[in-house]
Amino acid sequence: MEYRRFGRTGWNLSVASLGTMRLNSQAAAQAVVKAAIAAGINHIETARSYGHSEAYLGEALRALEAPRGQIYLTSKILPTLSAAAAERSIEASLTALNTDYLDGLALHGVNTPEHLALLERPDGVLAGVQAAVADGRVRHVGVSTHGPLDVLLALIQTDHFAFINLHYYLFFQRHAPAIAQAHARDMGIFIISPADKGGQLYQPPPALVEVCRPYSPLGLNYRFLLSDPRITTLSIGPAIADELMPAVERLQTGPLLPQEQAAIARLNQQASQALGPSQCQQCYQCLPCPEGINIPEVLRLRNLAIAYDMTAYGRYRYGMFENAGHWFPGRRGSRCTDCGDCLPRCPVELPIASLVKETDQRLGGTPRRRLWET
Repeated sequence: MEYRRFGRTGWNLSVASLGTMRLNSQAAAQAVVKAAIAAGINHIETARSYGHSEAYLGEALRALEAPRGQIYLTSKILPTLSAAAAERSIEASLTALNTDYLDGLALHGVNTPEHLALLERPDGVLAGVQAAVADGRVRHVGVSTHGPLDVLLALIQTDHFAFINLHYYLFFQRHAPAIAQAHARDMGIFIISPADKGGQLYQPPPALVEVCRPYSPLGLNYRFLLSDPRITTLSIGPAIADELMPAVERLQTGPLLPQEQAAIARLNQQASQALGPSQCQQCYQCLPCPEGINIPEVLRLRNLAIAYDMTAYGRYRYGMFENAGHWFPGRRGSRCTDCGDCLPRCPVELPIASLVKETDQRLGGTPRRRLWET
C-alpha cells in the first residue's frame, strides 16, 4: 500500500480508502474491515445515512481491537441539518462507532446553490460542526459533493473545508478545474466511486476491454487517477472481503507509462472514429435547458454507449434521471420539445434535440434510486 498527504489535515492516507455504504451485515463488515487493515488501508469512511454502516463498523473495529490512533475515521452528515440536529447526529455517530472523536466529518451531498446558502446560516449545520471541532469531537471538516462544477468551485472557495470528496474519472473529466483549485488551497482530494460511477468498470463490455489492452479498464482508470499526485485517495467499497484485494492490487502511483498513455490515446481515437461529427465535446454551453434536461450528461452517456458499448452503464445512470433528486439532477431526453434554445450555443452545431431523443430510446430503462435511499 502507498500513502499520500491528505492536504492540510496532515494525514498520511493510504491511496485506497474503505467506503462502507455496501456493508449489509455485521459478519461482512468484520471480514471487510479485517481485510482492509491487513492490506494497509488506514482510512475508513461511512455516513449517518448508510443504513447500519456506522454500527457495523464500530463493532468490527471493537472486535478486531484495531488501534484507534492508526485508523482515520470519517463520517458524513447532511447539510440541511440545524446546528442542534448536527450535534445530535455527531453524538449518534460517535456512539455507533464506539469512539470519542471523528478524524473527519464531511457534509454529505452539498449539491446545489441552496445547500451552499445553508452553510452561512448562524443556526445551520456548520455551527453545530464547529462546536464539535472546538471541543475535540471532530478533528477536521470536509465536504462530499455530487454537484455541478460551479457548486464545487464555490465550496472550495469558502475555505470551510480541509478536504473534498468528488466525482472525477478517466471517462468524466469535467471536474478537472475543481481538482486544481482544491489542490491550490491544500485540500485533501478524495475520489468517490471510481469503479462504479466511473463506468461500472468492474464489469466492462468486451469492446472497452479490447481498446484498453493490455490493461483492464478499471486498472487504467485507477492509473489515470493515481498518476496525478494532487489526488490523495480513491474510494473502494466492497460488500464482501473477496472484492477488496482485486481492487487494491490495481492501485499504483507514479507517472503514466508510455504504454498507458497510448491506451488512453486509443480510447480517445476510438470515440472520435465511432461518433464522428455527432460526438458531444462536453463543453456544457447548451445549458440551461428550458425543460431541465441535463443535456451534457445525456450525451456523455451516449458517447460512451456508442464508442465503447458501455450501454449497461448508460442505462444504469440514465435510469437515475428524475429519480435521484439533487444527487443526479436533470430530466430525461424524452422531455425535449424541439424548442431549439440550445442549438445556437453548441460550438460544433450538434442536432441536440434528435440526439437526446435518440439517447432516450437507446438507454431509457428501469428508473433507479441511490443505493441507500428507500
